[in-house]
Amino acid sequence: MKWEHALKDYKLYLKIERGLSANSIASYGLDVEKLMKFLEANKMPANPISITKESIQPFIYETAKHVNARSQSRIISGLRSFFNYLIFEDYRTDNPLELIESPKTGRKLPDTLSLEDINHLIEAIDLSKPEGERNRAMLETLYSCGLRVSELTNLKISDLFFEEGFIKVTGKGDKQRFVPIVESAQKYINLYKKEIRVHLDIQKGHEDTLFLNRRGKQLTRAMIFTIIKQLAVKIDLKKSISPHTFRHSFATHLLENGADLRTIQLMLGHESITTTEIYMHVDKSHLKNVLHSFHPRK
Repeated sequence: MKWEHALKDYKLYLKIERGLSANSIASYGLDVEKLMKFLEANKMPANPISITKESIQPFIYETAKHVNARSQSRIISGLRSFFNYLIFEDYRTDNPLELIESPKTGRKLPDTLSLEDINHLIEAIDLSKPEGERNRAMLETLYSCGLRVSELTNLKISDLFFEEGFIKVTGKGDKQRFVPIVESAQKYINLYKKEIRVHLDIQKGHEDTLFLNRRGKQLTRAMIFTIIKQLAVKIDLKKSISPHTFRHSFATHLLENGADLRTIQLMLGHESITTTEIYMHVDKSHLKNVLHSFHPRK
């Protein structure tokens, strides 16, 4: 079996069987491609079925010289998944990554913004430009609903259920969930739709896409990153932020104000509550508040 064929089949499996997003599939595929390039550069003829732990270890050692522990751990995890797929398809009986240990990375706590930071960022938007109304509506939606950046760019007009106070969000693996949206975010979305979007020359296939660029097409993830980075520079914010920072801040602020983890999990679209539990580490004061509120011997 050739690497190219195995990788193609693996990506198809990730899409159809596991329902992963295009970004996740590309990331998993990149891990395998890095191994393929290493084997080719070092004239190592091993194929996906015959390759052993001893052939992969030099690649892991070489990778460790160029990436941090967290990235190295992710590559090992990605390769382990690839070889598990080959076992699943009965091409192999063992996983050569099984005995290769991932470096200890610890748990990275997410960066968060204060409510004051968020207000300053939104206030810094230039509303004299047409894209200003759009950018304000996008940032309000990111923070109001705790969306991933891909969920924001893929949001449709048909996903808005403002009378009920919800939006329908399509998350990882095309899994859908309903997320409540506050009235202020609804107001800015409606303002953008009625005052700005209606005047755009909307391209075919983007008629239902909510947030559009000046050419009438769906915004890219990179554009959202750029907008937020530029606003951070404008207000001289001494933090490294991204669209995901708004999602982290959404969850942290809910927790600080008494929301329970299960509710936050549902709104964020986390499959496992273990993922949501990271916010307990961000705001340890919540644990103390729960103890004082509910323990019988206060």
